[in-house]
Amino acid sequence: MRAAEDSSTHRLHEVPPREAGADALPGGAVAPVDLMSLLAAGGLVPLRLGGRTLLPIVQGGMGVGVSAHRLAGSVAALDGVGTISSVDLRRLHPDLMERTSRLAPGKAATLAAKEAINAANLEALEREIRAARVLAGGRGLLAINVMRAVSEYGPSVKLALECGIDAVVVGAGLPLDLPDMAQDHPNALLVPILSDARGVQLLVRKWMRKNRLPDAIVLENPRLAGGHLGAAKVEELHDPRFEFENVIPQVLAFLREAGIEREIPLIAAGGIRSHADIARVQALGASAVQLGTPFVATHECDASDAYKRVLTQAREEDLVEFISGAGLPARAVATHWLKSYLKAEPKLQEVAHVKPRCTLAFDCLIQCGLRDGRPGWGQFCIDTQLAAAVRGDEKKGLFFRGVGALPFGDRIVSVRELMERLLTPQTSASAPPVEPA
Repeated sequence: MRAAEDSSTHRLHEVPPREAGADALPGGAVAPVDLMSLLAAGGLVPLRLGGRTLLPIVQGGMGVGVSAHRLAGSVAALDGVGTISSVDLRRLHPDLMERTSRLAPGKAATLAAKEAINAANLEALEREIRAARVLAGGRGLLAINVMRAVSEYGPSVKLALECGIDAVVVGAGLPLDLPDMAQDHPNALLVPILSDARGVQLLVRKWMRKNRLPDAIVLENPRLAGGHLGAAKVEELHDPRFEFENVIPQVLAFLREAGIEREIPLIAAGGIRSHADIARVQALGASAVQLGTPFVATHECDASDAYKRVLTQAREEDLVEFISGAGLPARAVATHWLKSYLKAEPKLQEVAHVKPRCTLAFDCLIQCGLRDGRPGWGQFCIDTQLAAAVRGDEKKGLFFRGVGALPFGDRIVSVRELMERLLTPQTSASAPPVEPA
């Protein structure tokens, strides 16, 4: 593993500075607050999943390399659900990048390059799962997030299950085949990401025919979430059917009618930033929340400091919605690259055509707007732009981000501090200063 592991492991056992809510120890040391006690004191309900009692906080999967072992393992160690994103993890491992960066993308070598890159990514995934498990120390749950739209969806799910991952979370498409893929791993939790009641009904009914139920369902509001969004078109992102006040009761009604309401906890995702947000969705019937962007603003996040700075300094007016190379609506920070791309997009769409091969030789997506020349889909290499972002290259990177001011403004804090803030009701004295409009 890379050298950063030693420092991340060390940080996990350090007690971060905190302003309030801690018990003093001899010598001025500070004892960590028991997060389950905070949960109860704040009137929130724990998440019961996979036979465990957990904090109702799920850290969302973020690629390329944004949520890997350091972040996922640190969240799980505090009795949350930590999530590794499976996408192109080799970029976090210098030896694997060295092994694959010199592969020729020419026609004759494309197949060999594709096989080598995919093998390197699977090796990286195994390393990350193993390292996250060490950090978690047997607490919480560890999940892998795999996009249904990526070409290595099947191999990534298979490897993660063989590595003993606790949960497989799948979005960016309906994972109707996931029960079949996991049939030899009955203890693995299967969690689809959906956005409306119709999608939930379709998937649950299909899975029931396979004698399998989702162990939980993430309901993601595309009006608020970051990255790839669960709507067919940008124009649909603000459809009322996605609002938590609508979708949570509708899904609960369907589950109740099917007699399985108590068996499938709902996890609300998108725009969750505070204790009040968690309390609101739990009052609607959700069991937990999933959030991604706030976890980027932590020391343990696997992305670069420059990446974190771009996301924490972005404001509402800096966010833009567009169609990605995967053909899905997406939300990101309007950086120099994204502004330039969107300005040129009409001309790029006019000349869109099928390419003889993938720009990076490994065909990361099943269907790609750039490679396949699909009109209306993004005409850029999404892996290239996301990889530039995780390095902190604002001029070339694509920085996905969700809606809403972050709990600590533009400060970078520890995972523990963030989770304490989310579990604690905020008063005017403890809330962060209001940002200027």
